[in-house]
Amino acid sequence: MGKLIRCITSDGLVIAAGIDSTDICAKAEQLHQSSAVVTAALGRLLTAASLMGNALKADAQSLTLRISGGGPIGTVTAVSDQNGNVRGCVTNPIVEIPLKPNGKLDVSGAVGTQGSLYVMKDLGMREPYNGFVPLVSGEIAEDITSYYATSEQIPTVCALGVLINPDLTVRKAGGYIIQLLPAAHGYDEVINKLEKNISEIKPITALLDEGFDIEDIIKRALNRFEVEVLSETNAEYRCNCSRERSIQVLKSLSVQELEKLADELTEVEVNCHFCNSQYKFSKEEIKKIIKDKN
Repeated sequence: MGKLIRCITSDGLVIAAGIDSTDICAKAEQLHQSSAVVTAALGRLLTAASLMGNALKADAQSLTLRISGGGPIGTVTAVSDQNGNVRGCVTNPIVEIPLKPNGKLDVSGAVGTQGSLYVMKDLGMREPYNGFVPLVSGEIAEDITSYYATSEQIPTVCALGVLINPDLTVRKAGGYIIQLLPAAHGYDEVINKLEKNISEIKPITALLDEGFDIEDIIKRALNRFEVEVLSETNAEYRCNCSRERSIQVLKSLSVQELEKLADELTEVEVNCHFCNSQYKFSKEEIKKIIKDKN
């Protein structure tokens, strides 16, 4: 599980959320058997989704992030519940491209930059909230920052990172989102302090690798502020698929489509893109679903 905390400065001007998502990203790599750059991209989006989903107000609500940037990775999707539990998938889990000149994984090269970041919030209303922004860099953190600035008009700092071992497993992963609350607008001193802190702080994976706890890291990012922890929870990679949900997927098909499946196949298999679980249905079970629909 990953430790996820939410904090506020004692002056009520800045709010922050941070997570050690190492276990979450490691689980994603194990499930999808992804290459290093794909693990980094998917891990960053999962981390962002966990932080953003945890800001939702009710248990039944959910948040979906989707990036389609035109790169070889295809579409990257991450879904979070209100507790920060996430699941994700990617079109192409194996992508091999050269490293950047500085030796870092080229996430933007894999994701692409000719596309958009889509944010969907299911708030339990008749229609979900949908927002999107053109990709700024394809590095994901900058794109999350752009989304908040453009769609929600919230000044935001977002840091995301996934450190990969030579054997392609996840060594460390985490992220934080820091935002100015409305009362802080016009407070140049607050902005200057934040900018100075961010310019001085090491990458989050470096700090995690040095043994710093996520709370320590948030307090470093909010150096020169008094910080109060509002909540602490444990988030994990959690898929909500089930045989019952798979039946509902089949029921969403038309009678003609179901009859074609029953005629052509001895067994119908429904695969989950998020965890690779497989649910198999016999010809007789498909016929029963058809009968129930008639």
